[in-house]
Amino acid sequence: MKRTRQVLFLIVLAVTFSIATFTELPISVKAVSIIIYGLIILSIIYVLILENRSPYRTLLWVYALMFLPVIGYMFFLYSGQLEVRGHLYRQKREQARELLNTSLSFRSSSYWDQLDEREQCLSQLIKTFGDNPISFHSTTDVLKNGEETFSAIKEAIQKAESYIHLEYFTFESDEIGQEMIDLLCEKAGHSVEVRLIYDSFGSSSLSKKAIKQMKDAGIAVASFEPVQAGFLTQKLNFRNHRKIIVVDGDVGFVGGLNIGDEYLGRDPNIGFWRDTHLVLKGEVVKTLQKTFLLDWSYTADEKLVDSRYFESKKLEDSPGGVQILASGPDSPVEGIMGDLYYELIASAKKSVFIATPYFIPNKALRTALSMAGKKGIDVKIITPEINDSFLTKHATRSYFTEMLDYDIEIYLYQKGFLHEKMIMIDEEYGSIGTANFDLRSLHLNFEINAFLFETESVKDLVKHYREDLLDSQKVERETYEQRGILARTKESFARLFSPIL
Repeated sequence: MKRTRQVLFLIVLAVTFSIATFTELPISVKAVSIIIYGLIILSIIYVLILENRSPYRTLLWVYALMFLPVIGYMFFLYSGQLEVRGHLYRQKREQARELLNTSLSFRSSSYWDQLDEREQCLSQLIKTFGDNPISFHSTTDVLKNGEETFSAIKEAIQKAESYIHLEYFTFESDEIGQEMIDLLCEKAGHSVEVRLIYDSFGSSSLSKKAIKQMKDAGIAVASFEPVQAGFLTQKLNFRNHRKIIVVDGDVGFVGGLNIGDEYLGRDPNIGFWRDTHLVLKGEVVKTLQKTFLLDWSYTADEKLVDSRYFESKKLEDSPGGVQILASGPDSPVEGIMGDLYYELIASAKKSVFIATPYFIPNKALRTALSMAGKKGIDVKIITPEINDSFLTKHATRSYFTEMLDYDIEIYLYQKGFLHEKMIMIDEEYGSIGTANFDLRSLHLNFEINAFLFETESVKDLVKHYREDLLDSQKVERETYEQRGILARTKESFARLFSPIL
């Protein structure tokens, strides 16, 4: 009923606006059309106000509805009604509780006592809101860029004996995509269970031929929120941005790289692709597995509760801890990833290192960064010089002046497109994963991050970060203030769309 009403409103708005604007009908007919159009818009605005959203978001959508005829309503339908996510994904949460009604428990370790109070508090927050404990019986290794990442993934898949679980926002049927598909089909032919979740929007270029090849080989393939089915619903707006692989419960992968040639730097329009992935081993792989199984239950409508999916090789104590957090519209707390980013920044004593392709922070994160800068903490942000979107590029730059005002150093990556999503605190702990520093990642997308505490991987990430600084150009305040009126206009215009980018 609600969908029918939305479509009807859209049709009436389009017809009445067209009559009032583009026809030569009598003035009385045009006047009636304008009145009908205005009444519909006012009724939508009235309902919007009653929802008690933040004043900022409410005014944004009021302006869009009033000053962007018809198009403003379409934006509102597909990007504005964000508060309905609790209703959309209530069933997913209920399925999650039914599927995994007990929390994972990991072996205790004396390394917990070696974490300082800040790290212990952060870990407790992740456990409380994400229901995943910290593991000290796991290892992580940093994979820098596509060559290392795809090489490690292929090696792990080739060694698979029982099952392979994959979940990706973008899975393309190009050269590297076809190599992966052929390898997965080969393993399926050797009685290895293979399951793949792909986001229907992010993987829109995945060909029907490739999907048929996988299904014919015995691979179970599920599309997250098909675009065709969700075009007239709010589900179109919520995408599965996760990148997960689990092989036999022993090896897991998570990070920034999807499956596609551009992630190997093969796209001439983008060039070199800078990204970071993690390979995980040990008991922490169970938390990746849990996320995949919950998503599989929702997407494929199949519950996999066999205990063998939670078996993994036991590892001895390893220095440092690793903890997984999956966030999204189905999370019990809205914007939990953003809250944890805030907690990370607020806990810093010496340094905050951030690398992100899209820097569109909410008010809380801007406050945390500005306070860190004013306290004399070394805050550095690397974002790419080039970008894959006009709006995100200029919206990102609209925040530069504010950051520079608080003594925060901003660097533009020059070597190519920087796509990694990383934040490191005091060179001791931090996060790496799929969540960008933008409002879409923090409030709309399904994301997954690994939080690292005093591990060797933290040292590697910091080392790589310093290398990336050498390939970046520092934004100088004096020079940046001299940018022209056209650049400022682009930034201001793009910033208006920050809540939906």
